[in-house]
Amino acid sequence: MNEKNKISLERASELKSRIEDYIKIKDTIPTGIKNEESIKHRKRKILEVLNAKEEDWDDYKWQLSNRITDVDILSKILSLTEKEVENIKNVQSKFRWAISPYYLSLIDPNNPYDSIKLMSIPSSVELDESISDLDPMGEEFTNPAGSITRRYPDRLIINVTNECAMYCRHCQRRRNIGQEDCQKSKEVIKESINYIKENTEIRDVLITGGDPLTLNDDMLEWIISEIRKIDHVDYIRLGSRTLVTMPQRITDEFCNMIKKYHPIYINTHFNHPMEITKETKEACEKLANNGIPLGNQAVLLNGVNNDKYLMRCLNHELLKIRVKPYYIFHSKHVKGTTHFNTSVDEGMEIMEYLRGYTSGMAIPTYIINAPKGKGKTPLLPQYLISKGSDYIMIRTWEGEVVKVEDNKSVNIKDVIDKSIM
Repeated sequence: MNEKNKISLERASELKSRIEDYIKIKDTIPTGIKNEESIKHRKRKILEVLNAKEEDWDDYKWQLSNRITDVDILSKILSLTEKEVENIKNVQSKFRWAISPYYLSLIDPNNPYDSIKLMSIPSSVELDESISDLDPMGEEFTNPAGSITRRYPDRLIINVTNECAMYCRHCQRRRNIGQEDCQKSKEVIKESINYIKENTEIRDVLITGGDPLTLNDDMLEWIISEIRKIDHVDYIRLGSRTLVTMPQRITDEFCNMIKKYHPIYINTHFNHPMEITKETKEACEKLANNGIPLGNQAVLLNGVNNDKYLMRCLNHELLKIRVKPYYIFHSKHVKGTTHFNTSVDEGMEIMEYLRGYTSGMAIPTYIINAPKGKGKTPLLPQYLISKGSDYIMIRTWEGEVVKVEDNKSVNIKDVIDKSIM
């Protein structure tokens, strides 16, 4: 063995030791795919309570029309205490709740701290009045026309509905949920589209809600096709959590419709590995096979995913189902959701742990939204330590501070001229 081989093996051994902590813990992190049998068992119970058949389960229209909104029905499926029942009834008078039968099947009824339960079932802490802002991003002050939200120079949002397959308890737009499902009228959407036509700098349109995939295919196609007619719009995005909460929505008919309007992207919202199931895998792969790029926008949530090992596992599992981790959002100060808030230090610890310890494909950008519509700001660990006239000092992912020679730009035209003259 030569000296280079010896050094290489020593370095490989050192690198292996840096991942031992994750190797030991990763198999203890629950995922939907690993818990498939338990989910199937809960599915059978839900079908029995709802007096439904197996074929109903695979029909997204059945899933949507049979969302559980009654605490008495919920109590037949989950092991709720009397206090929990009372809390849900108190909360629902102020903030609506609903959960698809599918998403309900992911909840472990024997675990009061279950992450899926925390994200979907109301709790008394939602009535905390200490934070009174329902619109911390000031969306209602960035609405120039129709149902548009505009916070950036070349892109905007069109909000098309307040309906979701499941109402997340951490939702930033809970003020819009109300007590009834309400799609935006064609008149309001036409006003939004006309605004885009008149503002030629807009090149990127995000269709969101609520969840736009709760609309039927015909309505959704009308919206997409009208936007696609605008020459200066380069691409369209859909923001949807239905891949997570109601994957049955991703039908062959939907895929055949949406692929007519490339380039089109879908950003979804997985927060926990338990949300990655056989059904969500099939839905994501169906979209990917039809040329729809998928990105994930997680939210860092206390008690759900504010753990460096779990977040690493989530990002690995997402890549396996062809979803690129895109953002981790720092939670916002929205009324009724502050129990989910984490510190920036927790988020930065996760980002420090990901960088270098896993591939760049598995590392999203950590984002905080500035208040009052000031937009997204990335939060990054500090790797540039200092800068000299011809060098920089950097901190590596392993924490070592090293000196690196800085490059100087030359006039490329001068270089080319010298080579050809």
